[in-house]
Amino acid sequence: MSSVKTLTLNSPLFPEQLRHIADPPRQLYYLGNIENILDKPRLAIVGSRKVSAYGKSVTLRLAKEAAEQGIAIVSGLALGVDGLAHQAALEAGGLTLAVLPSGLDKIYPATHHQLAERILRQGGALVSEYPFDTQPFPLNFVARNRIISGISDAILITEAALKSGSLHTANFALEQGRTVMAVPGNITSDQSAGTNNLIKSGATPVTEIRDILAAMELKQAGKKAIPMGTTPEESIVIELIARGISDASELLHNSELALPTFNQTLTMLEITGKIRPLGAGHWGLT
Repeated sequence: MSSVKTLTLNSPLFPEQLRHIADPPRQLYYLGNIENILDKPRLAIVGSRKVSAYGKSVTLRLAKEAAEQGIAIVSGLALGVDGLAHQAALEAGGLTLAVLPSGLDKIYPATHHQLAERILRQGGALVSEYPFDTQPFPLNFVARNRIISGISDAILITEAALKSGSLHTANFALEQGRTVMAVPGNITSDQSAGTNNLIKSGATPVTEIRDILAAMELKQAGKKAIPMGTTPEESIVIELIARGISDASELLHNSELALPTFNQTLTMLEITGKIRPLGAGHWGLT
């Protein structure tokens, strides 16, 4: 990873919204292009680490659609909803920022080290208030959540049980005057009890991207035209990418093309500017 940079409260680049929360971090250590993130509307997406199939589906969908609308996705790089939100933003070709509960040399969880590297490769940033060699102590997780909400314009909880740590982020967001949104879930599911309670307490319910845009007072951007393939093979690959499949191995499997034909098709699509590499073997439409 590239060299770590530091921002203090007096630094011109220090996020203005974060400067005015009740307990602002004295310094921010960061990797990547935080300037890219601060130039965009920012939505924090958080939720349970043990995510259900429903929670995974709505997180991937809403994070992807928000990123496609030019919204930067902020989260905590944790397992479950956090990681899914980062991944969906990247696969949509968007920007995402991860706030860590540890030093930037101690990526947590370690299984998300490649995800952290991909965030940086695609123009995003990693942020922490902790210097190198700081371990992810339990108290750091709650403290980290105030930064996730503080650096964002609004927060969305896609799935959370009654005792989910993501509800700390919602509480910080309310204290900081941020808009809080939640995805309603099955009333018989313990995994959705936290989000359903948030909605009963006044959080904005979200069932589609238009709800997010309305809450953030953003206009919906027009959808990009899907490029046309010049061969049947190109059309197949383009259609799969347009459906949200970005991983090369999944594209190969779903296209049912022979490997040489598939590789040649990818090459021609990239040369003609119809698709672009997103890193880590993923592809997106231009």
